[in-house]
Amino acid sequence: MSISSIIRSLSPFRDDRDPSILFLLHKREIFETPLNLLTHLLSRSAAISSQIRFPLTRSLNQVVEKEKMTGESEKSWILMATARSPTNIAVIKYWGKRDEELILPVNDSISVTLDPDHLSATTTVAVSPSFEQDRMWLNGKEISLSGGRYQNCLREIRKRARDVEDEKKGIRIQKDDWNNLHVHIASYNNFPTAAGLASSAAGFACLVFALAKLMNVKEEYGELSSIARQGSGSACRSIYGGFVKWAMGNNPDGSDSIAIQLAEETHWNDLFIVIAVVSSKQKETSSTSGMRESVQTSALLKYRAETVVPSRQSVSRNLLGHYPPIFYMNDTSHRIISLVERWNQSEGTLQVAYTFDAGPNAVMIAPNRQAAALLLQRLLFYFPPPQDTDLTSYILGDKSILQEAGLQSVEGIEALAPPPESKDKVPRKKFAGDISYFICTRIGSGPKLLADENQALIDPVNGLPK
Repeated sequence: MSISSIIRSLSPFRDDRDPSILFLLHKREIFETPLNLLTHLLSRSAAISSQIRFPLTRSLNQVVEKEKMTGESEKSWILMATARSPTNIAVIKYWGKRDEELILPVNDSISVTLDPDHLSATTTVAVSPSFEQDRMWLNGKEISLSGGRYQNCLREIRKRARDVEDEKKGIRIQKDDWNNLHVHIASYNNFPTAAGLASSAAGFACLVFALAKLMNVKEEYGELSSIARQGSGSACRSIYGGFVKWAMGNNPDGSDSIAIQLAEETHWNDLFIVIAVVSSKQKETSSTSGMRESVQTSALLKYRAETVVPSRQSVSRNLLGHYPPIFYMNDTSHRIISLVERWNQSEGTLQVAYTFDAGPNAVMIAPNRQAAALLLQRLLFYFPPPQDTDLTSYILGDKSILQEAGLQSVEGIEALAPPPESKDKVPRKKFAGDISYFICTRIGSGPKLLADENQALIDPVNGLPK
């Protein structure tokens, strides 16, 4: 409602000789808004004739209500971005940091990014002037954002934020506004958190990627990986798909410690990965604290960082060489190693490679699906599902590999013959229940923005997790 419309609304009562109308016509220019005009008029009882007091009061109520609604709408909008990011598994490990604050490693590392359809974090970040503080929910549980790693990521992304405009919603955020706006974050992992599957890699990569999209950050190559690194070291490698190198860098400020994509996921299409999830319980020793203690106490670590060590068990030996020893692998982990080694030795050539991160879960890499199917037969022979366990809940990810392995049911697993390399082909002891489940997957792509609002983890109305 404008000042002119207020005057027009008085037309049924209009008399240009009325002092109230004369006042409106000649003094209208001194009032900036209709609310100011109406409030002033109604406060001057001498200037208002009784016949127009009612319509003016009605106009005032309409203006006040409209401005109230406008003010509320200006504070109630919510802008969101949702992304999905993969985890990765290092085939050349890093263990130990030369700078704990900046998370700078003592050596380069190379990883394989896993298919986000099977192993990923999904994160929604939302911003609204109605949010009173930064908040985050991980897998449905609210967690504190006071830690330095989260603050590092938020600070670095906000520092690079640019103007954002959503014409559809009528929202415009200027660059400087981001320092005064708060965000709500909801993140979900589709695999165990803190159990040696690099959940922090997927989580922080997804957080940084989603924040960058929300705040319209224009990245120079490697910049987002450098920010993700400050959340979790291995997260920098999850910024890209395929084969990725994390360069340790040399600069004290960490500016050259970034991730570099060595090859896209299409470079080796046939590569197939089987993960044996030995335990989904949280590790007794986190990889961060384990690395810190190793750097401080393990004499082997410095040697490993400076020398090319051909030993495939070098990380585990580093852990045993520090005081007190750190045990991430368990008996089941060692049984899997023995299984793979016997097969490789019996064939005289490498059939499957294996690796472990900071946990007991074995990651086995087959050069093609045929080898992966043979591997799965061996794994299921020695580690069958517990009784009353459905095969589809025991084998996750790419279940089509079961058909190639000739396994359609638990009964099919029970009918498996001992592997040819088994000593004298005599059935060996089986360990049902030692494996929580297997994940079958492939090499995958990097983070992606999810455009479907139904995939968002935050309610667009109240800004809280769904």
